[in-house]
Amino acid sequence: MTVLTRWDPFREFTTLQDRMNRLFRESYGTESREESLSNTSFAPPVDVYEDEHGVNLKIEVPGIDEKDIDVRIENNVLTVHGERKFEKEEKQENFRRVERQYGSFTRTFTLPTTVDAEKVSANYDKGILKIALPKKAEAKPKQIKVNVGGEKTLEAKGPSKAA
Repeated sequence: MTVLTRWDPFREFTTLQDRMNRLFRESYGTESREESLSNTSFAPPVDVYEDEHGVNLKIEVPGIDEKDIDVRIENNVLTVHGERKFEKEEKQENFRRVERQYGSFTRTFTLPTTVDAEKVSANYDKGILKIALPKKAEAKPKQIKVNVGGEKTLEAKGPSKAA
């Protein structure tokens, strides 16, 4: 049975470029090898949910100081930027395992037009950054009573007079 493979003329160039970049990083990099393996950009997980009062974000950023987190709104775009710094440890052992991600991150979110950018608030507690984006007053849903049938009902006001 023969298998057909689609030929991509640029695949070899991309592979070659990746190998050359890795070679230069390993040979001429300013960071140690272990630090360069763990010091990359990452994207922290985010939960986004909306209710009748606004849009809320919960971003997991454990181990990051609140002074290393920057939250901005410009042109209806929310940008959250932060950095988890690599902790340099001197150990006498021959091996070390690093699984946590270090480096900087940037997450951007386009805000709906219903959000009131002047009333946005952010709270950082136990590694969770919570951002509340309240809706504008005119954007909140309003309850409208619907009358059933074509007849209007009249309500008697005041005491009724019996004859």
